[in-house]
Amino acid sequence: MGDSTSESAASPDAGAPQPVRVPLQLPLDFEAFYLGHQELFHDYAETQLGGRRAAEEAIHKAFLEILASWDQLLQEGNLEQRAWAVVRRIVGRRLETEGRPPAFVINGPIEQALRAARDKLRVMQSGTGLYEAIAELPPRQFDVVVLRYILEYPTARIAWFMGLSDRTVDYHCRKAKERLRVQLGLPAKSQEAKEGNGQ
Repeated sequence: MGDSTSESAASPDAGAPQPVRVPLQLPLDFEAFYLGHQELFHDYAETQLGGRRAAEEAIHKAFLEILASWDQLLQEGNLEQRAWAVVRRIVGRRLETEGRPPAFVINGPIEQALRAARDKLRVMQSGTGLYEAIAELPPRQFDVVVLRYILEYPTARIAWFMGLSDRTVDYHCRKAKERLRVQLGLPAKSQEAKEGNGQ
C-alpha cells in the first residue's frame, strides 16, 4: 500500500496526474467509538439479518452514516442513543426491503438460543408464537430482550451501548416480559406467591 502511493506521487511525467490514495484519517474519538461498539452492533445486526455478510454490510453503512454526521452528533449529545438509532433504522430498512421478519424468527441456530432463553424470560409453558411476539415488541423493549436474552450482554453493557441507565434497561426488560406474558396468554404470578416471597 505504501509503495504504490509513493510511486504515483513520484511520477509526474506519467501523463494526467493520478490521485494519491491516502488512508482515511478518522477522528480519534470516532475510532474509539468504533472499536467500543462495532462488536455489539455487528452481533445485533447478525441476529436480525441472519448472516455475517449482511450484518457487516449493514454495520459498515451505519458507521459511514455516523461518521458523516460525527461532529453534529458530538455537539447534540446522546451519542449512544443516536448511533443506536442509526443501526436500528438501517437493519430494519434492510429487513423491510427484503420483505422478511428478523432472522431469529426463522433461523434455526438463533431459534435454539431463544428456546434456551425461555427460562430466563419465564415463558417455559409457552407453546408457539414466542419468536413472533418478541419481533413485535416496541423498539426499546425489543432491543433489550435481544441484547440481554439472545446475545446475553450484561445490563451495564446494554445500558452503556443504548445510552440508558441500568434501571431503565431493567424497566424495559420487565415491561417486555409482561407484554410477552399477556400476548402469549400465560398466567401472572399469583398474589399468594408474591406475598409468600415477601415474608
